[in-house]
Amino acid sequence: MAEAALTPEDILTAAEEVLRRYGPAKATVVDVARVLGVSHGTVYRHFPSKAALRGAVTRQWLDRAHAALPGIATGQEEPRERLRLWLAALFRAKQEKALADPELFATYQVLVDENSELIAEHVSGLEAQIAGMIVEGQEQGSFGPGDPEALGHVVFQATAHYHDPGYAEEWSRPGVNEEFEAVVGFILRGLGA
Repeated sequence: MAEAALTPEDILTAAEEVLRRYGPAKATVVDVARVLGVSHGTVYRHFPSKAALRGAVTRQWLDRAHAALPGIATGQEEPRERLRLWLAALFRAKQEKALADPELFATYQVLVDENSELIAEHVSGLEAQIAGMIVEGQEQGSFGPGDPEALGHVVFQATAHYHDPGYAEEWSRPGVNEEFEAVVGFILRGLGA
């Protein structure tokens, strides 16, 4: 690939390939550059450090995995239904990633652990989406009173078992989807007016 035509997206695609092939412990910027046919200095012109590159890969993965959530949060359904759909989409996205490619999912779990500030920012955005649905539900009378931001945090934490990568091994066990639906039903009843 010509160095002048190289884009950050090209580098991120190559980095993902390298991470899949070698795992997070052995993947290097030199490996990424080799896949692209450029010098490692060229990669560093786009990403100033290995940590910055790994952080960008993590952000891209999270953005891809959660791409449907903002649209659900602002959809046309009533807030209770949107919240149910949103939580289901979050669980389904994580479950599908973990079950379809467990090795890559494990790699991303390592990257997530390395990028605590990025993850905190991402989680804050997810909780804000929940809070927005709660505000609408409160305005329409389908959710009871309470601080929407605090309630958004509580809902996110209460469903952690179904989106926190630490629980990924449990997402394929029999009955997990029914258990998830029961938890969401319990949360929605608790938010009720």
